[in-house]
Amino acid sequence: MYDRLSGREFLQFIGSLRGMKRDEVRRKIAELSEQFGAASYLDEPANSYSHGMKQRVVVIAGLIPDPEVIFLDEPMVGLDPRLIRRFKDILSERTKQGATVFMSTHNLADAEEMAHRIGIIHEGKLVTEGTLADIREKQGMGRLEEVFLRLTENVREG
Repeated sequence: MYDRLSGREFLQFIGSLRGMKRDEVRRKIAELSEQFGAASYLDEPANSYSHGMKQRVVVIAGLIPDPEVIFLDEPMVGLDPRLIRRFKDILSERTKQGATVFMSTHNLADAEEMAHRIGIIHEGKLVTEGTLADIREKQGMGRLEEVFLRLTENVREG
C-alpha cells in the first residue's frame, strides 16, 4: 500500500490497473468499504492507518475487480472478530458465485471452517492434501491441528 495516498486513492489506483471504469470502481469502493467498516477513514492518508485499517483496505483492493481466482496470505491478521466473520461470509458468497479462493493461513480453525480442500506444506513440500474428511481418514485423527502436528513433528523447536 502506498502510504502517501489515501485509502480511496489507492483503491482507485487498483481499479484503474484492472481496467475498470471509474463509476464501477467508485461503486465497488463504496460497497466494500461499508462492508468492511472502512468508509470513515478512506480519505485519510494511509500512513496514519493502524495495521488493521491497512489490512482492510488491502483486502478491499483484492476484491474490487471481482476476481475469479483470489489468492490470500493471512488475510484475517489484524481484523477484529466481527470483521473476520463478515470476511468469511464474503468469501463464502464469492465461492458460491464460482470464484476459487487460495488462502494461506496458520489459523487451522479457519482452515477447518472454510476450506473445501486443504493442503499442508512442511519445509516447502506438500505433505498432504485433500478434503478435510479425506485427510482425517488418512491420518486417523479428528482435528486438523492434530494432523498438522503429526505430519510436521520432525520440526526442531527454535
